[in-house]
Amino acid sequence: MVQRKATSTKKKTTGKKVMNKKVPASTAAKKASPAAEPVDIVKQAPAAPVVEQAAPVEKKVPPVAEKPAPVEKKAAPVVEKPTPVEKKAAPVVEKPTPVEKKAAPVVEKPVSVEKKATPAAKKATSATKKAAPAKKKDAPAAKKPAPVAEAPIPTVVEPAPMAKEPTPVVEEAIPMSVMSNLPRRSIAFIGSECHPFVKTGGLGDVMYALPRQLVKLNCDVRVILPRYACIPQKYQDQMVYRGEFYMDLGHTGRNYYVGIMEYICDGVVYDFIDNQEFFSNGNPYTNLVDDIPKYCFFSKAALAALNYMNWIPDIIHCHDWQAGLVPVYLRTLFADSPVGRARSILTIHNLRFQGIYNIPTIKYWSGLPDHAFQMGALKDGYQDANMLKGGIAYADRVTTVSGTYAWEIQTPEYGEHLDGHLRYHSGKLRGIVNGIDYDMWNPATDPALVENYDLGNVLEHKMANKLALQRELGLEEDEGKFVIGLISRLTNQKGLDLVRDIIPQVLDGNTQVVVLGTGDKEYEDTFRYYENTHKGTFAACIQYDEARAHRIYAGADALLVPSRFEPCGLTQLNAMHYGTLPIVRETGGLKDTVAPYNPFTGDGNGFTFDRYDAGLLLDAINRAKTEYFTNRYHWDEVVQRDMDKDVSWENSARQYKDLYLELTQW
Repeated sequence: MVQRKATSTKKKTTGKKVMNKKVPASTAAKKASPAAEPVDIVKQAPAAPVVEQAAPVEKKVPPVAEKPAPVEKKAAPVVEKPTPVEKKAAPVVEKPTPVEKKAAPVVEKPVSVEKKATPAAKKATSATKKAAPAKKKDAPAAKKPAPVAEAPIPTVVEPAPMAKEPTPVVEEAIPMSVMSNLPRRSIAFIGSECHPFVKTGGLGDVMYALPRQLVKLNCDVRVILPRYACIPQKYQDQMVYRGEFYMDLGHTGRNYYVGIMEYICDGVVYDFIDNQEFFSNGNPYTNLVDDIPKYCFFSKAALAALNYMNWIPDIIHCHDWQAGLVPVYLRTLFADSPVGRARSILTIHNLRFQGIYNIPTIKYWSGLPDHAFQMGALKDGYQDANMLKGGIAYADRVTTVSGTYAWEIQTPEYGEHLDGHLRYHSGKLRGIVNGIDYDMWNPATDPALVENYDLGNVLEHKMANKLALQRELGLEEDEGKFVIGLISRLTNQKGLDLVRDIIPQVLDGNTQVVVLGTGDKEYEDTFRYYENTHKGTFAACIQYDEARAHRIYAGADALLVPSRFEPCGLTQLNAMHYGTLPIVRETGGLKDTVAPYNPFTGDGNGFTFDRYDAGLLLDAINRAKTEYFTNRYHWDEVVQRDMDKDVSWENSARQYKDLYLELTQW
């Protein structure tokens, strides 16, 4: 990956009053001057361009800065044609390598990298899901860079010069195949969480896996996140300071510090917005009183940071209500700035959470113009503003995480009172099912398992994981028992009231149930009660243990997902990839990914029920048990069919890439 150090730009004194601001300790050592001059959103000169917008250069390129940063020991020599990257990617350095005579925009990572083989699903003798990587020859990068505005205007004041050269970030990237023949696009992901830095749900998995897959499809990707205090220190220590500025916020009458810390991994650049006043809490989400100001600041600061770095993406892809104001800012306060020419996509991961608060509060913190608070935009009801609703109104495209969920949220039953608003904007609504990351979820290489297995030997080795799971959780060790797993947040959305009502009928002497998760106290207490009264057949793990979750996927025979509604769902995808058959309700992404098993034709890959009813759930479980005990040959066929099914991010990422190209046809 190649990067260019941002250089601070001097600006003529305008005669405005200088305000001294207290710089947070995390970046105080890197500032040369503590004073910064606040300006309006459209009056600031840019910082030096960073990677993507590099102008074409001649064959002999002069150094970028007066004092060039030293090149790493393993830096590739300057040649006319890019040298193919071997198994270990070249270290990231602060100074960009000169490009060839007819240079396209400098990319974040070498175009040619090693090709990752597709999972060896249909070879029964394969030991793992990955074949040996094969080298792929470089193809030239795209020749049409995005136009660069003559005078980018971020919402900043003059950045303070850095006190010393930042330490280069050196990351050993996983070999990835780049589809260099596809059109190149630059995408900025803006969201509130991302694995492995901070994760509370499926959003964190998407923000991690989708950008990495898009890099393989010849996309230039940056992920912009808050720099929470809860991010593990090992990642904090590897972040590199990229600059800072001050930004006005709403009608507060203050200018707020915005620091940019950078971390690079697997071809993806992660930029963290640093401000201890907003992000010093231990958890990403606390309550709306604190979260509304926090995410108003984050949404505006993310766009201002793109202007400051002069990295103007083709697409800004934002996620859920925490980034819902990004499309609104983009078309109002930032419309005349360089980032204003980007197109925007808003992805709804769960419509239940929308960021609703009274209009005066959101207007005070956001500073958005009055016309943004009309009924067709942010206004919700008589006196509230809805941040997600505003994002839906102003975004160029709106996506959800499954096709069925995209249809369901346009109905009163699932629309969370936004069904009319979504029907109005249905022309720009799309549904794309999530995938799972095969590097994280792979039974052939999973270190948490007692015995690893793949499609070729699942029938021989899965049983060992079942016995190990029974031993670990204090269940009766018996290969003949039918083990049902449930891995979920313990909330009403997940259909746990149905599960609670049928547990006595399910535990018939031949069945064991394992529950893993935390949530509402009523469900935690209920499952503890069943564990005490059915020792040896029911295990309640009221916690979330990632390694134990992997062992449940591998050791259970079936996984229960009886959700009231489910935008996509990842647990059923993980289960199928581990050879565990899903028992699900036909809603949202569950309906899109699990086809009901037909005992007459043998088609299908799981067991389903439609109406939200405890009796229908019990019937689906009994159908699964009947097939397991009386027709094991067909059961094993479905196990192998599920493991052979492609549930990776590759197909989903291609659909997102097509959507990006649809929005940027040039």
